[in-house]
Amino acid sequence: MLKFSKMHGLGNDFVVIDAIEQTVELTSAQIQFLSDRRFGVGCDQLLLVEKPQTAEADFRYRIFNADGGEVAQCGNGARCFARFVRDKGLTTKDTIAVETASGLIYPTLQADGSVTVDMGKPIFEPAKIPFQAEEATTYMLTIDEHGKKEIAALSMGNPHAVMLVDDVTVASVLELGPLIESHERFPERVNAGFMQIVDSDSIRLRVFERGAGETSACGTGACAAVVSGIKRGLLNTMVTVSLPGGDLQISWPDQDASVWMTGPAQHVFDGEIAWATIKQH
Repeated sequence: MLKFSKMHGLGNDFVVIDAIEQTVELTSAQIQFLSDRRFGVGCDQLLLVEKPQTAEADFRYRIFNADGGEVAQCGNGARCFARFVRDKGLTTKDTIAVETASGLIYPTLQADGSVTVDMGKPIFEPAKIPFQAEEATTYMLTIDEHGKKEIAALSMGNPHAVMLVDDVTVASVLELGPLIESHERFPERVNAGFMQIVDSDSIRLRVFERGAGETSACGTGACAAVVSGIKRGLLNTMVTVSLPGGDLQISWPDQDASVWMTGPAQHVFDGEIAWATIKQH
């Protein structure tokens, strides 16, 4: 039997698997099965909790999108990871050093149950995003019959393209999202963010995530949107990001500093599934 927990951060939901106390080897097809909302458990991403590979870290965690592809970073997943290892008695620390494919992060559990995560410094160099362009604050992206759209492009451990819209409620997220995600100038695909600026301290945001589609919340997407707004001179250094699933607090105190994210992490239920069931898929 494979033991797992179902968790979510503002509706961005995860199957979280302890690969320390049990032996876990999952294929891409098995991850797709577990992520399927009709045949499996159902989630946007699957998180694997593992032993660290370096002395500086307390844990390592890996992130897989619903399509089975592995990605480097997930802000909502980082908060759920921290809550999971604490609730399962795998650590007693409030601040945890965690290895990810994009480097070390340091989630901190707060007294009110929320989790603050040092998301690291944003990356703007196109080759490191990766994005085919010469570095600039914003870029023009030709999107098929929709013509040219202005975006900001950056990485928060995973690539993001952020577009300003007048109203996220009526924005063409489901139409433009897949076209931006798979645009040829993003060789590893990209998360597409649609940002409405309410005022200098608050935004509304919808995100079409690569390999998952539109999600209720995207932590790295919230960070990327706020960073892009600050870079354009449109936002202050502390911003409330309202996503379909709820609010995140994002802070970028200095353009040479890390981005900080604070938000909830919710445990939903624990379960077990037979390996034979997964392998039959």
